[in-house]
Amino acid sequence: MMQNKALVDKIFAIRSDEDFNEAALEVFRFQYENNELYRRFVDLLSVNPVAVGSWEDIPCLPIECFKNNKVVSFKQEPIDYFQSSATTSMVTSKHYFFTTDIYTRSFVKAFSLFWGDPSQYCILALLPNYLHQTHSSLIFMVRELIKLTGCEHSGFYDAITPELVDYLKNPKALGKKLILFGVSYSLLDLVESYDFSLDDAIVFETGGMKGRRKEMVREELHGILTKGLGVQSIASEYGMTELFTQAYSKGSGIYFAPPWMKVAIRDVNSPLTRIGRGRAGGLDVIDLANIYSCSFISTQDIGRQYDDGSFEVQGRFDYSDTRGCNLLSSM
Repeated sequence: MMQNKALVDKIFAIRSDEDFNEAALEVFRFQYENNELYRRFVDLLSVNPVAVGSWEDIPCLPIECFKNNKVVSFKQEPIDYFQSSATTSMVTSKHYFFTTDIYTRSFVKAFSLFWGDPSQYCILALLPNYLHQTHSSLIFMVRELIKLTGCEHSGFYDAITPELVDYLKNPKALGKKLILFGVSYSLLDLVESYDFSLDDAIVFETGGMKGRRKEMVREELHGILTKGLGVQSIASEYGMTELFTQAYSKGSGIYFAPPWMKVAIRDVNSPLTRIGRGRAGGLDVIDLANIYSCSFISTQDIGRQYDDGSFEVQGRFDYSDTRGCNLLSSM
């Protein structure tokens, strides 16, 4: 399959809700035609694709389907896949693709919208758990952003080294504004051993404890990190193996999505029912950059959306499979 360049360009040119709705409907019909698993799911719900007139009415595929299926909207053999961490389940999700061009375009454009041109930064990435995962979408993203910084000091760290500590003690020596990516437990290890004054640096906390430490609520974790690193707030990105787009938080755990991504909240007791803003429920993600997989995903996250379109993630469901995915597997 050749790329649908016109549709891809349309996705990244979205400027309004009307643009999003038009592109979402086009992607939905494209995926209904080209994604056998998703078509079966839509048919199972007795949804007529022609009758769907709004992105809010498009069915969202349970994210668990990525664990045991190739969720693809293309015919040729995938060139590779991204794979989720195995820390919470023996069965991991795989996101198959035939090109990384769209993923790269998505994260570079989203990063630039929220943070500016990557070339103005030096990126230090303390991501030891991820560095050993050969199919990590996070490592792929950070590696490409590091290249775009053009900074000789940018790079990955598998552990807290004297060189990393020196850079963090004297960030002005880097010659550019600092971005520090760090998995949560490594950042805690860092501030327990050293004190820093990173001032205007941007610190991204990502990844959780990975079984290395007890889990902490976001407010407690970010409170420790802001004090130890000497920054005003801790940034984070909301992304996952099954998506091709990230939403970003500049602090307080409130996320904003780029124009080609939206979230909606579903009733926890009625997965096909959407609820209003301000109420907690299951998080559905519409990621139009995920055109050759599935752009309409029902996640295991619990969250809340606000009037300006921003959202927060408040936890996860305590079950591993949803009825929709179970029905698909039994067909």
